[in-house]
Amino acid sequence: MCKTKMAVDAAQPISTPTRRSRYSKTPKISSTQQAQSSTSSKQPTRSPVSKSGPTNSNNRVSYTSNSGSGSGSEYHLDTSVATTSVSSQASLTSFRASLPDNPQVYDFSDIRAATNNFLAKRYSSTSSSQSWRCTLHGKDVIIFQRRIQKSMEKAELRAKLSVICRSHYKSIIKLLGASISGDHIYLVYDFVVGSNLSLCLRNPRNPSYTVLSTWMSRIQIATDVAHGLDYIHNTTGLEIDPVHKYVKSSGIIVTEPSFNAKICHFGAAELCSGSESKAVTNGGEIYEEAPAVSTPGRKGSATRTREFEGVRGYISPEFQLTGVATQKSDVYAFGVVLLELFSGEEPVRFKYDKTTGNYSKISLIDTAREVVECGGGGEEDGGVGVERRLRNWVDRRLSDSFPVEVAQKVIRLALDCLHVEPDDRPDMRRVAGKISKLYLESKFWSDRVKMPTEISVSLAPR
Repeated sequence: MCKTKMAVDAAQPISTPTRRSRYSKTPKISSTQQAQSSTSSKQPTRSPVSKSGPTNSNNRVSYTSNSGSGSGSEYHLDTSVATTSVSSQASLTSFRASLPDNPQVYDFSDIRAATNNFLAKRYSSTSSSQSWRCTLHGKDVIIFQRRIQKSMEKAELRAKLSVICRSHYKSIIKLLGASISGDHIYLVYDFVVGSNLSLCLRNPRNPSYTVLSTWMSRIQIATDVAHGLDYIHNTTGLEIDPVHKYVKSSGIIVTEPSFNAKICHFGAAELCSGSESKAVTNGGEIYEEAPAVSTPGRKGSATRTREFEGVRGYISPEFQLTGVATQKSDVYAFGVVLLELFSGEEPVRFKYDKTTGNYSKISLIDTAREVVECGGGGEEDGGVGVERRLRNWVDRRLSDSFPVEVAQKVIRLALDCLHVEPDDRPDMRRVAGKISKLYLESKFWSDRVKMPTEISVSLAPR
């Protein structure tokens, strides 16, 4: 009996349901769509396509297969799934906003109007440059005035800007454009809320306070600057070997409220480049002295022009002798910034000696070498000598809370960057890699020794 029933069932045709994609949805039909459907139903129908292929109807793509016997299978894909969503459009808009704008060659009249004919309050002023914070074409910008070594036409300026402004990195302040008038160039940068690293480390109004009061905040600054310089040297894609040339603590902005670092004056070296010449010192500033040019009609007389400006303490020995900035001179300057960042001291300072009545020069590089290269601190004393000198050297405002081994590695890395011979210094790609590794070690130390924040201690009398 069972065999006869199974044979009858096998002889009957099996209805196969239409196979649909799991992404297909049946759209709700409004009254308007129903009216349109009833109207279209009165129109003559077209004969179906004999060959298999895609057909589009009512925002659905139908792939029909007519091969084989029986009814064909259809795969419906709702095209509303494939269209761009509102969120993706918003993300695309934000992405476009983050990209650098096309470089602009501003008219000098726009620069004068934005700075109130240069009578507005200066944001900063040094012997080499002046700057104003203002609004230009609806943007909050900062304008730097610098001397240029040779005259430049607008076409040449536009060509240089198109190459320089092609670069874009989170640790570099964007160069928006420039303008030339006479022997000065006006560089327009995007304004970033924050303060420079020099003021964050040494605030003259409150020397005992700093916003960078933890080890992690300072190793974060070092990581941002290292990767920013690595991008300038190796990732900009420029045909030339780009050099920053103005690496110093006052040229690094600590942003608020994240306390990340952004490098200023990117592109200034290429736009203000000049001829090679010898550098001379004048007080705290270093200037580059151009070759002497004889004045007609006067024997033995010559005129000299200053062509380079910088701050003493950041310039490498070969840069000071030749006046030629290279990527290795940027590495040297970064080494100085690294020591300055973790010690809180200036690169060069003078101390008054009461016994002699003179001022003695104290170099931050020399004091750092004494910490890690002096005798003691070996296996015989368990490294106590190095640790004691290190705790005396590191900024006391860190409250003596920092990873000693990591701090020692940071100083040694900085001293490698400060080698007298340029070829013996590492490149910024290697430096950035080591800094990233030290950041991870510091993060592990911070998570391991993190103190509970829910406990309060009162020292007041009961």
